[in-house]
Amino acid sequence: MAYTGSLTQTALWQDLQHHFQATRDTHIREWFAEDPNRFHNFHVEAAGITLDYSKNRVNQDTMKLLFQLARERQLPEKLSAMFAGDAINRSENRPALHTALRNFSDREILVDGTDIMPEIRDTVHRMEEFCWKIRRNQWRGYTNRPFTDVVSIGIGGSFLGPKLASSALKPYWDSRLSIHYLANIDGSHITEILKRLDPATTLFIIQSKSFSTQETLKNANACREWFLDNGGTENELCKHFTAVSSNIEKATAFGISEENIFPMWDWVGGRYSLWSAIGLPLALAIGIDNFRELLRGAFEMDEHCRTAPLEENMPVTMALLGLWYVNFYGVNSHAILPYDHYLRSLPAYLQQLDMESNGKRVSIDGNVLDYNTGPIIWGGVGTNGQHAFHQLLHQGTHFSPCDFIMPMTSHNPIDNFHAMLVSNCLSQSQALLQGKSEEQAIAELMESGMSKAEAIVLAPQKIIPGNRPSNTLYFPKATPKSIGALIALYEHKVAAQGMLWGINSFDQWGVELGKQLGDKVLKAIESPEPSEGFDGSTNGLIQAFHRMQGML
Repeated sequence: MAYTGSLTQTALWQDLQHHFQATRDTHIREWFAEDPNRFHNFHVEAAGITLDYSKNRVNQDTMKLLFQLARERQLPEKLSAMFAGDAINRSENRPALHTALRNFSDREILVDGTDIMPEIRDTVHRMEEFCWKIRRNQWRGYTNRPFTDVVSIGIGGSFLGPKLASSALKPYWDSRLSIHYLANIDGSHITEILKRLDPATTLFIIQSKSFSTQETLKNANACREWFLDNGGTENELCKHFTAVSSNIEKATAFGISEENIFPMWDWVGGRYSLWSAIGLPLALAIGIDNFRELLRGAFEMDEHCRTAPLEENMPVTMALLGLWYVNFYGVNSHAILPYDHYLRSLPAYLQQLDMESNGKRVSIDGNVLDYNTGPIIWGGVGTNGQHAFHQLLHQGTHFSPCDFIMPMTSHNPIDNFHAMLVSNCLSQSQALLQGKSEEQAIAELMESGMSKAEAIVLAPQKIIPGNRPSNTLYFPKATPKSIGALIALYEHKVAAQGMLWGINSFDQWGVELGKQLGDKVLKAIESPEPSEGFDGSTNGLIQAFHRMQGML
């Protein structure tokens, strides 16, 4: 579809600028006072998840203008093009069809004129058979003992997505299997994993579309050598190694049987691949039925995003709020604060999803942008963060909107632990909203026994400005279905934001330069000859490595 013009050079953008100037100093408390129904008026529900966005620096007029912007930017049409399989990843001339992987409808989805749904369903069926064999001990290791451990070897999207979902759904794990994720090219990481395992009862899943990703292949070869050095043989590799890859030739040369190689497709980006066979270790952990429920939750969020009017559309609402803060308030970061131990990997996952997708400086047409795009994503699990970085959120000079994420029911109800956890979550968002005035600070200090003169001196240290925005996302319980919906929600929020900004959220060319230079630097590091051809700093660091390795 034809791309829309400049974002900032329109009459509507100027209207938003005027509205921002008129409302920027309004405290959210004032809007709550004016509207007794604000909580209900700034609420959206979808796929079992509820978004309360009433604690944002917006009013009804703000949202009306932002939804007008979404229509002016043809957001509904662009989202429809994504779901239909148009080649919206224009720099690589590919669709972005991760949604097809969880399509429970009867709709055909065409790529180059071919319906891809039969192949997707066949792959899920193969995954089901594979999981059944492993979990029912029908497929065993070379000593005929059942598998006790699965090591998933990947990096980026092949690592972060499955790792997040596995952690989030730990209560659903088969207690007979332990799942380990190996990604970092660091001898300490692989050593700490392998030293606890028995090669006779360990299954490896190598996740690499090309079967040549440097980090993944290095770790895979190290695991292969470990297996061979500890009792395994070349002929028995096929019992312990499987792959998710499109390069069948390289995978079979490694020692993997072709029947144990699962496909990857060009129309699914790595950071969107959890829903494919990349999710195989997760399916082994939680079972294929629960994996299907994860897909179904994502599908329900897909249908919501695809069909809901903009004003009731949760991903679109979150995308517009993010744009409001980045492009009008000048915000450059966004905090993700899950109040659930099992969701502790969510900030790291969303860092890749958001920053790799929308960390772009040119438009989809290649023009340098004159406005900011994706923010820095960071965060941590509550309540730990309250005793660490929340200080900056409350009193720092940096203004960072927050997403509080909270299941209302715990998998592990102990005493009143969960009530305390929820109370901490709600009180933090309330404190960000309300703040503490100078008068309140002085009164508190005087109540503690301090004189008024002393209180006046100390009060500035205790003032909290408030008026700091947050979303609260809540759902009944962290189930496979709700986690699927939550992840899909953020996928669509990021995609919608990229469409509003006019960038390509589905490529990642910035990742490639480091890979290219990494090969050259590695050759220089491994050579005893003096390094040349790099900048002075890199040459100096290579020489420092040589000295400390005793190569000079």
